Amino acid sequence: MVSETPRPARARSPEEKSQRRDDILRAAERLWTNTPYADLSMNQVAREAKLAKGTLYLYFDTKEELFLALLTEHLQQWLAHLTGMLAERQPKTPNDVADVIIDSSKGYEALRRLLILLGTVLERNVRPELTLNFKRDVRRMLQEVIAQMPFEPDLTLKIIVHVYALAVGWQQITEETPSSETLRRYPEMSFLTLDFDTEFPISVRATIDRLTAKA
Repeated sequence: MVSETPRPARARSPEEKSQRRDDILRAAERLWTNTPYADLSMNQVAREAKLAKGTLYLYFDTKEELFLALLTEHLQQWLAHLTGMLAERQPKTPNDVADVIIDSSKGYEALRRLLILLGTVLERNVRPELTLNFKRDVRRMLQEVIAQMPFEPDLTLKIIVHVYALAVGWQQITEETPSSETLRRYPEMSFLTLDFDTEFPISVRATIDRLTAKA
């Protein structure tokens, strides 16, 4: 059970401020595992982080800004993971590249769910300068991935854009898979039972094959 007693309002040193910001992000992340985004409030995040609500707003002006920061963090982690795998395996063929992308994507469901939010609510509800900074950060982070890929930069970027679209699309589709109770009552709906880890690799391999064949 989370204590209702808030912590001191002011973090003094840069280290304390960084830790406080991380505490807020982790609190939001914990709540989001079982609370729909639309139902999640800044008040809830403040309570979960054991902070006064006013303290929360010293770090994030809105819920959207908070979740954009959370998305940036998860995206950095995945791109660093992908870059490391590319450097280690040094793929040469389209199939090799597909293997790395598919393997690097395992365990990043939270990132895919955040990317869905990006396209539906975050970009529409944060200050334009924050959206611009986010896009600049993404472009900067992608440079290390591009440097490790065996294709020309333009082709690599196209592949990454397609992988993004496939990841978001398959995440949305598989989240809508009927529940076991629904399937028990309506077994004819079993054709809608889809698994991300099964469907996403098929799409990635086919897409990379097509893009590289046209290059």
